[in-house]
Amino acid sequence: MDLASVLLLLTSLCSSSALAELDSQEDALYALKVSLNASPNQLTNWNKNLVNPCTWSNVECDQNSNVVRISLEFMGFTGSLTPRIGSLNSLTILSLQGNNITGDIPKEFGNLTSLVRLDLENNKLTGEIPYSLGNLKKLQFLTLSQNNLNGTIPESLASLPSLINVMLDSNDLSGQIPEQLFSIPTYNFTGNNLNCGVNYLHLCTSDNAYQGSSHKTKIGLIVGTVTGLVVILFLGGLLFFWYKGCKSEVYVDVPGEVDRRITFGQIKRFSWKELQIATDNFSEKNILGQGGFGKVYKGILADGTKVAVKRLTDYESPAGDAAFQREVELISIAVHRNLLRLIGFCTTSTERLLVYPFMQNLSVAYRLRELKRGEAVLDWPTRKRVALGTARGLEYLHEQCNPRIIHRDVKAANILLDGDFEAVVGDFGLAKLVDIRHTNVTTQVRGTMGHIAPEYLSTGKSSERTDVFGYGIMLLELVTGQRAIDFSRLEEEDDVLLLDHVRQPH
Repeated sequence: MDLASVLLLLTSLCSSSALAELDSQEDALYALKVSLNASPNQLTNWNKNLVNPCTWSNVECDQNSNVVRISLEFMGFTGSLTPRIGSLNSLTILSLQGNNITGDIPKEFGNLTSLVRLDLENNKLTGEIPYSLGNLKKLQFLTLSQNNLNGTIPESLASLPSLINVMLDSNDLSGQIPEQLFSIPTYNFTGNNLNCGVNYLHLCTSDNAYQGSSHKTKIGLIVGTVTGLVVILFLGGLLFFWYKGCKSEVYVDVPGEVDRRITFGQIKRFSWKELQIATDNFSEKNILGQGGFGKVYKGILADGTKVAVKRLTDYESPAGDAAFQREVELISIAVHRNLLRLIGFCTTSTERLLVYPFMQNLSVAYRLRELKRGEAVLDWPTRKRVALGTARGLEYLHEQCNPRIIHRDVKAANILLDGDFEAVVGDFGLAKLVDIRHTNVTTQVRGTMGHIAPEYLSTGKSSERTDVFGYGIMLLELVTGQRAIDFSRLEEEDDVLLLDHVRQPH
């Protein structure tokens, strides 16, 4: 056999192997879609005719086309989990929280040896926790809260070397908790029949875990408390006089400190040249917007991926450098369907840049007030989805992140829209970490006028309620289409602040 024939044979074998891998991933994902009882309008592009599953929604792949992430949170699935998922040996994140999934957790999940995060919270799963999960040596986050799991906690979980967060609360587990699990930084075993609590050697929850017998979602609370908070605008007149005559959004920022408790997640470090080429040397025509810490540019990477590049300003100041550190360290580990995912970053002696996915439908503010001719307006069902998606993103920041995160600048311009018009909360990396044992987290006042809670402005102390107030103002923007603060209303002798404006009889 000549050399050319050998090379042709090897090429054919490699291509066959790659295609077989793609087919295996495709089969596993399609089996998941079927087992979850996805409705006809869900996961519509999970189609076997689309050979490469990396093009499917809610699926992410690495550069070698291996599926590394599946995110199917809060989609209302009522089916069960398929054992076929166990063949995705490159999968690092599997998130199915907030559905109505029934049945057992397949023992084949123990084959997901690359898995870093498994989140099956708030479903209707039954049966025992598989002993095979002890094979997941890279697993860091295990969340099985709010299900109907029974039996004992398998001893195999105690041998997981990377585990830093385990949430098993609100199930029907019983028996002994493996002693090693009490040394994990964050754990919660409340709401079970286990050997923990006030009458035992160990409490059922770590100091930095959410306390209580149930870890139920706070979305209803976030939405419901808006009505009560909108009447607290006793400083509205003060805001008016301070910012009378100002036509644009005004940012207030006092230097804060960098919190260095968080290490870098799995993100890419870009070279300056890569981003310079991607943005056409940061051309003015590629500017998507400008926030309190710099301009955002649209870019296209060498592989054709569209990105949004935030070029930070004043990075040498305490605020600028702290903002960069917080965003890179925090956003890289805050992973949720309704949060903007950080792709990577770039640092030079003179520049600090952050790289995010490009949101093709831009922001809620754009869709409400800056539409071009022929572009569709947001219909009411979409606005409702945006409101719920934003609440879910904030609930994750407040209750799931460790340490908790306060956004402090919730507004329509910071709620982005992906290709399916799902809400994606952005710009939260500039928020100060929240120590769960305190309600006041910082004296740093940051935000956009018209969105800042009065008590935050007057005291400098923020909490989850700060974001709830901003969320309420964002809801008013979503319903009325108007800006939170608009000095053009002075011409009609109307209130500058949207909150005051909607409270007046018309």
